[in-house]
Amino acid sequence: MSIFKLSFAVISIAILSSCGNSQTEKESKMEQEEIQLSASEKLIQETIAAHGGDLYNTANYSFVFREKEYQFKNDNANYTYTKTYKKGDSLIVDVFENGIFSRTVNGKSLTPSDKEKANGGSGINSVIYFATLPHKLSDKSVNSELQETVSIKGQKYDVVEVSFDQAGGGEDHDDMYYYWINQMTKKMDYFAYNYSVNDGGVRFRSAFNKRVVDGVTFQDYINFEAKVGTPLKDLPALYEAGKLNELSQIKTENVLVLNK
Repeated sequence: MSIFKLSFAVISIAILSSCGNSQTEKESKMEQEEIQLSASEKLIQETIAAHGGDLYNTANYSFVFREKEYQFKNDNANYTYTKTYKKGDSLIVDVFENGIFSRTVNGKSLTPSDKEKANGGSGINSVIYFATLPHKLSDKSVNSELQETVSIKGQKYDVVEVSFDQAGGGEDHDDMYYYWINQMTKKMDYFAYNYSVNDGGVRFRSAFNKRVVDGVTFQDYINFEAKVGTPLKDLPALYEAGKLNELSQIKTENVLVLNK
């Protein structure tokens, strides 16, 4: 064998060995990342995948909620949320872009007060957060723990308890949430939460009118009230027994896919 052929063979083996090692290291890293996921985190990932998965990363939709039009446009870590509505003869457009709030009235830019910025940004974020659940449950500020399996109306559900870090968890970071995940579909059929502002409250929501729009699941909710202090884990039994008071219906209407 010539020196050239021998050198070429040695280089080829080295390249193949390097590629093999690189692939092995990549697979090992992926396995480690999967191992590091807790049971609740893995279930949350499965639930997000069932509702839309990676499609959320570049989603661009509009919908109507309580006679106001909302739009959310995601570009991976970046986002632009918009709320458009009329107040008297004025057309108001609020924009919450990557944490920065702005407002225009009849096409003219205004300088909102600090309170208006806080309330306006929080309001838009809250509506879109609930409309796109469970998308944001994979955020770093989320702390989750798997609870016991329960049965609601004859269907088995895995239950995830969620709390939030103060850093990155928003102004309501001390609220507690429960999510009931359908074992068969991995869809989120029910969720509940408690809150402490305005003397506190407990809410339980049951999903209905489920539909898939361009790969992403949207669903409406019947909003129930329970007595302050009621443990979230007790709500399904109270719901089945008809002991929860229906407050309202949360409807995400006229869902449209916008140009991406």
